[in-house]
Amino acid sequence: MGAQGSALTEAIEWFLDHLKVERGASAHTVLAYHGDLSRAVAFYSARGLESWADLGAADLIAFEATLAPPMARSTAQRRITALRSFLKFLKRNQAGPEAELPSTGGFRKPKTLPKALGLLQLQAMLDLADIKMPEGLRDRALMELIYGAGLRVTEAVTLDTSALDLDHDQLRVVGKRGKTRVVPLPAQTAQWLRRYLDDGRPTLLKGASGLVILSDRGKPLLRQTAYDRIERYARLAGLEGVSPHTLRHTYAVHLVRGGADLRVVQELLGHESVATTQVYTQLDLAEVRAKYRSAHPRD
Repeated sequence: MGAQGSALTEAIEWFLDHLKVERGASAHTVLAYHGDLSRAVAFYSARGLESWADLGAADLIAFEATLAPPMARSTAQRRITALRSFLKFLKRNQAGPEAELPSTGGFRKPKTLPKALGLLQLQAMLDLADIKMPEGLRDRALMELIYGAGLRVTEAVTLDTSALDLDHDQLRVVGKRGKTRVVPLPAQTAQWLRRYLDDGRPTLLKGASGLVILSDRGKPLLRQTAYDRIERYARLAGLEGVSPHTLRHTYAVHLVRGGADLRVVQELLGHESVATTQVYTQLDLAEVRAKYRSAHPRD
């Protein structure tokens, strides 16, 4: 990489340090930004750009042109968003270009309502775990944590036993940007966690570890393994397109349908803005509308 590429990369490292230290971004988020911005560096180095301050409108248009189909719209959206966030950071620190920031609007996917499982579908999935085996108890506990407490998959696989308060049926979780929240546990979820901690985890544990969820070898359970396990149970239950995120969505939708206040759901999910949580209200209204249309004699 030439001198100009090195200068471009140094600015990227500055931004990534800002994300880690000042914004408290997760290692996963920082890694994603690093990958997307490294591609931007490679592109602009090839164009002979020596400093981000020299970036012009034509350079931005040229980069956006590389994000056309067959590239997935979600990938294009992520890459342009990463570049926009980075350039915005440089501008705030008087090191950015004069050019206007790139727009991300043209790459956004149409907003779709999240899937939610019905209670029978959910129960069918949960019941497929072989609870006679420690691995099955672990899988049941994992699904119970994601659905019963609305945890993100990363929060579930990194949860420490010290964060559990099963005397009061609740847990403490550190979410995005280090934000801590306390989440009450449904009685059945607390019951399955107790059973796993008593009968499953001790068998899986091979050494010192404070993690609740352990792999078959007693190591931390990888995010991808959690995805694979949950997708497997979904397929066995005859369900397609189900992921850990589906279980978290289902948790939120069931709360809203049960009459929970949107601000409460926001806190339980660890959303920074209630606007993110409002999609569950839209989902509920869509179902009400559909039922109305099928039931009303004049519709």
